[in-house]
Amino acid sequence: MATRATIKDHWGEQRMFEQRVIAAGVLIMLLLCALIGRLFWLQVMRHDYFTELSQGNRVRIEPIPAPRGTIYDRNGTIMAENRPAYQLELVREEVPDLEATLQRLVEIGLIAKDDLDDTKRLIGSRRGFESVPIRLRLTEDEIATFAVHRFEFQGVDIATRLARYYPEGEIGVHALGHVGAISEADVQRIDRAAYAGTSTIGKLGIESAYEDQLHGRNGSRQIIVNARGRSVQALGPLGPKLTSVAPVAGKELILSIDLPVQRVAEQAVWDQRAAIVAIDPTSGDVIALVSRPGFDPNGFARGLSRSEFAALNTSIDRPLFNRALRGAYPPGSTIKPLVALAGLTYGVIDPKVSRYCRGFFTLPGSSHRFRDWKPNGHGTLNMVQAIAQSCDVYFYGLAEVLGPTRLAEFLANFGLGAATGIDVGGEKTGLLPSPEWKRKAFARKQDQVWFPGETVIFGIGQGFMLATPLQLAHMTAIIGARGKNFEQIGRAHV
Repeated sequence: MATRATIKDHWGEQRMFEQRVIAAGVLIMLLLCALIGRLFWLQVMRHDYFTELSQGNRVRIEPIPAPRGTIYDRNGTIMAENRPAYQLELVREEVPDLEATLQRLVEIGLIAKDDLDDTKRLIGSRRGFESVPIRLRLTEDEIATFAVHRFEFQGVDIATRLARYYPEGEIGVHALGHVGAISEADVQRIDRAAYAGTSTIGKLGIESAYEDQLHGRNGSRQIIVNARGRSVQALGPLGPKLTSVAPVAGKELILSIDLPVQRVAEQAVWDQRAAIVAIDPTSGDVIALVSRPGFDPNGFARGLSRSEFAALNTSIDRPLFNRALRGAYPPGSTIKPLVALAGLTYGVIDPKVSRYCRGFFTLPGSSHRFRDWKPNGHGTLNMVQAIAQSCDVYFYGLAEVLGPTRLAEFLANFGLGAATGIDVGGEKTGLLPSPEWKRKAFARKQDQVWFPGETVIFGIGQGFMLATPLQLAHMTAIIGARGKNFEQIGRAHV
């Protein structure tokens, strides 16, 4: 029986080989084209970007902080300015071991141990290439200490900056406010690029309210650095051409504060817990705003330690509390001229008709006595005399006739119970009570009742009524601006 022998197909194998070679060649060409395209993209299309990036290995862009705007009083006297200072700065990506570096700075006394955690959080909130100020306003001894140990700290250096300085110290601090180190919360809300190289930001008062105007616009410059990130000087033709952009200084501010008046007002209550606000009735300008005790804002500008801030914040005198804007107090007898104006406006009183003050006032059908400050009373007096002698009994009766609703509506015209809108910031609104307010303020029915006795004490600025010293000054300024004759002012409101 015959058998078939399998003969090898050389031509078929040749065709298969050629097909595979062609496929491999096409694949190689495609990969080569992709490589050439990528090289073209990197070397030609993105040439400027990568040139700048490569220059960063030896040329660093350093921000130039803009000088903060100067603040003057109305007479042109400086109340806040800038002075040269040295501060310790750290660039995180240039520090080999951040933890060890910070611990070593604590050991040589350049960072307080209590501030170590805050410093770490601040560094962590910034981008790695940013220079973060970790100590503001170094003393000469601290500068000398760092100079001796400088070789130990890669990525840490001393920078010369302009620091905020308040030549008057505590004078006017609650109007001016102060600057302080940029915190984690500040970093979340500001434009980081606009604050690159800036170590402080307005925290309170005018410094905070006008932060955008005072801050200015930062500039930048290119510097040559070595492998340790320290600035060096390049000489000869191989040195790169370095460019710089000049910063634009912040705007200057002229306040309505009159510094001589402010000093006198401060000295009058220097050792007391008190507030004084003086307003020019003709213009509405605040010429003095005092809250005592105060504090030295230069401490915040240089950077307070945790213990220093705790001492201020926990002091029984509450020096950080702005009593002029946030202290809500019963207005007391300062409200009496307005109650008299309300009586004139609604026609329930004749200013020439006298009333008798026997030292107390009683409501019809009640035996409860609302006492006058003068136990034996003031005797017979008219409206002008009642205001001059601050007779409580006269205004008890007038308030009872007017009623709480008309009193509240009238006093609201003078800004009580509302913010004045002063541009210092942080103002509290105060409280102007009324029967309607009481119904909304209390949950229990029995607490929502407005009692006749509350109307009576309303007339002498007591009870639920609260106002800030600023609001009371604003109220009296409105009276002063509209004339000295109460009858004329009353008719103007009708």
